[in-house]
Amino acid sequence: MYIYIYIYIYIYIIEPSPPGVIKVRSEIFSSESKTQSSERAVDLGLAEDHFSQPVGSVVASDVEQLKQAIAECKRLILELPEHSGKQKDTVIKLIHLRLKLQELKDPEEDEPNLQVLLEHRFSKEKSKSVKQMCDKCSTIIWGLIQTWYTCTGCYYRCHSKCMNLINKPCVRSKVSHQSEYELSICPEVGLDKQDYRCAECRTPISLRGVPNEARQCDYTGQYYCNSCHWNDTAIIPARVIHNWAFEPRKVCRTSMRYLALMMSRPVLKLKEINPLLFNFVEELVEIRKLRQDILLMKPYFITCKEAMEARLLLHLQDRQHFVENDEMYSLQDLIDTSRGRLSCSLTEIHTTFAKHIKLDCEKCQAKGFMCELCKEGDILFPFDSHTSVCHDCFAVFHRFVFEHIRYNTNFITFRSHSSQ
Repeated sequence: MYIYIYIYIYIYIIEPSPPGVIKVRSEIFSSESKTQSSERAVDLGLAEDHFSQPVGSVVASDVEQLKQAIAECKRLILELPEHSGKQKDTVIKLIHLRLKLQELKDPEEDEPNLQVLLEHRFSKEKSKSVKQMCDKCSTIIWGLIQTWYTCTGCYYRCHSKCMNLINKPCVRSKVSHQSEYELSICPEVGLDKQDYRCAECRTPISLRGVPNEARQCDYTGQYYCNSCHWNDTAIIPARVIHNWAFEPRKVCRTSMRYLALMMSRPVLKLKEINPLLFNFVEELVEIRKLRQDILLMKPYFITCKEAMEARLLLHLQDRQHFVENDEMYSLQDLIDTSRGRLSCSLTEIHTTFAKHIKLDCEKCQAKGFMCELCKEGDILFPFDSHTSVCHDCFAVFHRFVFEHIRYNTNFITFRSHSSQ
């Protein structure tokens, strides 16, 4: 595999020498030129010990420095032994430098007010009156005299001078790829497991505050320095699901952004995570029934021209998962449930939907059912509170008639029905 990488580097990245010029190896360079090259390499973060650094920890901060670093990488690739570990690392370093150079060039060519860095898309802020804190240096951003940027994905804010010092990738990329919560309550492992360093930036920390105070994030259970943990608070999903507890807890900056971006994502399947929750929270039982009714109403709307023109299903556009299933919940759903807001809004929507089907639309009314057992009474609909629906054939019955016959008769034709 590395052979192909080397071929690519030599053909496309390392410019070929002009005709007539013979490349010479570093062994014939004078000691003076070697010393100068070493000094340049140290300045650009390409010194010999750079192989111990993670890919992406580049000191070069502007276009000219990046170009110089790329040139030094090319030189090192030629000088290092072929197929050696250091040469492979240098190849990876070179590719990363070229990608970073492209990130800096593209915004200037396409959108001057937009900068791309570590999957962040930084947009220059126009507001001069709002006072914010820089997420990189933890100091105030004075909008009147300082230029500052906000990531459109995770809302990371920083001074323009701090842009090229950022080493934290955009949290939105984690949301896109992971999309799940930590469901253990404060899964602490201890400072010793972290080598007494910040879990994010690796700054030395201790519980005594020397040299830096160790602050625990209630979401990850790990400890952070005061630059990565500002004592922000957030509602913890694990505490909600297991304890139905909504008290905000202290979290680090990264966790705060992640939880904010995940707030409306329906990734919690309560029936599997904690099915007993429905036994203790009556509001959840009510909401589950309303959601089941809405799913029974959906077929009426998607076959009704008037309902489609009125866009009735858009009443749930903020909770699209409510018209897809009755099992998945977002953290925001649970928060609104605890505050009584979700039950009220969902009841209003349920009433609007039922009114269209049973009163306003003749076509939807024509799709009602007669009780196949008693053949009496009004037209029935599967979402009515006094009806039962067969799982197999979807026939609709009066509930009291269905239950009475099921428990007091042995009709063979009736045994095949199972209600919901």
